[in-house]
Amino acid sequence: MNVFDLTINDREQVALNDVVLSQTSRQQLEQLVKEHTYIEELHPYGLPVNNKILLQGSSGCGKTMTAKAIAQSLGKKILILNLSNVVCSRIGETSQNIKQVFDKAARDKAILFLDEFDQIGKARGNDDKDVGEMRRLVNTLIQLIDYYPENALLICATNHPEIIDNALLRRFQLRVNYELPKTDVLDRYYDELLGKFPEELQHIDRLYNISFAEAKDHAFTMVKAALIQHLEAKKELG
Repeated sequence: MNVFDLTINDREQVALNDVVLSQTSRQQLEQLVKEHTYIEELHPYGLPVNNKILLQGSSGCGKTMTAKAIAQSLGKKILILNLSNVVCSRIGETSQNIKQVFDKAARDKAILFLDEFDQIGKARGNDDKDVGEMRRLVNTLIQLIDYYPENALLICATNHPEIIDNALLRRFQLRVNYELPKTDVLDRYYDELLGKFPEELQHIDRLYNISFAEAKDHAFTMVKAALIQHLEAKKELG
């Protein structure tokens, strides 16, 4: 397997202001961007910049979008790797695959975004051999994280931080939380999505207690259904 076939070199343009975040999370990320913007000015004072970030919380709430926005803010290339596509039965091969991607991101001074980071934890088995192999994989990952250069960024995302090895969790200097949006936040998001369509298509039944991604899918599905109904009625009238 060529691991780079599983790596997405994403060029989507996303601004940090486009990501819906809590005030605390936005402040954390804005500080991160400023640190890397002034990295050379911080060095004479012996101040390291944070470059290992864990985005944790509910699925569909903007973790991938956040990574892309940070890349755009800093003018850096982003490499996206879903760990669920890399973890295989031969742990040594998995370690080598991950190392190749780390090395490339480091050379390019890029942002490496590891999605579904909890796959490292989930892959643990019950038998002694499997546990030993996974421990070696975690040790390899710890070394890669420890030696990842400061002028590149490692951003990892997980829906289940509680199952990740504690030794890995300690490596992250910044942990940003994502939760399902509250009703008023979702209403503003629906208003923004639906405002792009004609008035007659904007009145849909809104769902709540769901992620932004789910809300977007639901809104667009409802708008498409209303539009098709309108087109069919118009067609029948001749």
